[in-house]
Amino acid sequence: MSSSPASSPGPVRPSSARRRPEWAGRNYTLLTGAAVITNLGSHGALIATAFAVVQAGGSAGDVGLVAAARTLPLVLFLLIGGAIADRIPRHHVMVAANAVNGVSQAVFAVLVLTGDPQLWQMMLLTALCGTGTAFFNPAAEGMLMASVSGPHANRAFALFRMAMNGAGVGGAALGGAMVALLGPGWVLAVDAAAFALAGALRAFLEVGHIAERAPGGGLLTDLREGWVEFRSRPWLWSIVLQFSVVVAVVGAAEAVYGPLVALERLGGAAPWGVALAFFGLGTIGGAVLMMVWKPRRLLLAGTLCVFPLALPSAGLAVPLPVWGLCVVMFVSGAAIEVFGVSWMTTMHQEIPEEMFSRVSAYDWFGSLSMLPLATAVAGPVESAIGRTSALWGCAALVVVVTAAVLLVPDVRHMTRKPSVVIGPDAGSDPGAAPDLTKPSPAPSSSAESSPAGV
Repeated sequence: MSSSPASSPGPVRPSSARRRPEWAGRNYTLLTGAAVITNLGSHGALIATAFAVVQAGGSAGDVGLVAAARTLPLVLFLLIGGAIADRIPRHHVMVAANAVNGVSQAVFAVLVLTGDPQLWQMMLLTALCGTGTAFFNPAAEGMLMASVSGPHANRAFALFRMAMNGAGVGGAALGGAMVALLGPGWVLAVDAAAFALAGALRAFLEVGHIAERAPGGGLLTDLREGWVEFRSRPWLWSIVLQFSVVVAVVGAAEAVYGPLVALERLGGAAPWGVALAFFGLGTIGGAVLMMVWKPRRLLLAGTLCVFPLALPSAGLAVPLPVWGLCVVMFVSGAAIEVFGVSWMTTMHQEIPEEMFSRVSAYDWFGSLSMLPLATAVAGPVESAIGRTSALWGCAALVVVVTAAVLLVPDVRHMTRKPSVVIGPDAGSDPGAAPDLTKPSPAPSSSAESSPAGV
């Protein structure tokens, strides 16, 4: 017997959650969207900051001091940020940090647009931005790792990074063009707006079902537990030591020497923005590769792909023409993305969920520890030995420390393990992501890559 139209249920349309892959749940989708927005703003802002200093009459040393002012508080507050993010809801930390960053960039933009910003003002505002980032990074990495299931970790991290780096491509290219056409102040204003919008998205992260953390012994106890977890894994601390050098020299080359080479030899801000955009295109290519390739020896494959990070410094030392610099930036971007996804997958595989943010904080702290010094002394080093020699030295250091870390047995032999799902997923909606945000009873897998992969 046929049913009347009133009683007929009609065709059932799949919900938006069911149209997504099972590992792309609400939190993962919000985190990815917010990361895209902030990367669109921040990649342009990095270019704008350097050119704002130069436009105000600053020297290479001043550019380095402003860069150091951002990274010094980032290093100083990272460990505290990690301990806090493992104790209180991570999304609260993320939203508050976005607010600090947005306000600092907005004030910076106003100073640049309306007057003659002083060096101390630019240093203070970039220091506030660095402080916000120190609290944001461990919380964000912990939140991301807790929103991805073990069986799909490699693909989920690769897609996240592909989206994030794709936004970086657009942000760098657009930022360089806007600096050339409108000046750095408007780029900083766009970055402030991006932080505000991303913070609003992150406020909608679902955390009501997350189990409360057990009472601990205070901040120092939390930090000590994170340190024990960190130092017990030779593969972890050896690669972090490696990146303390790699991040320092690459940061000095790209934050201080790169804009100056661009001004003197490449034609200014726009070509430099294009070169940075090609690095971003390379990271997209690397992420696409990692969507389908799952290297069995995760850390060996990733570490071998750190060697090409020497190429941009060498290219600036020559210096290569713009097209040649774009080629080496693309190659190094693709290679470091292989490292980034491999690193995140390894961390997701090896580190317990309740330790994600603290271990991530030690990762960031160690990796960034030498960056403030490197950017601060970049100018004096250039004066002492010349910019070309300094850039060749940056390239050589990347090669030496990367070769050294391959001597660690765990780095050569760490293998991908059978998939481990973080948290229970029994009875979950098969079309939605499983609940992955409860503490795991056993070690799980990954972290956002160390700063080398950002």
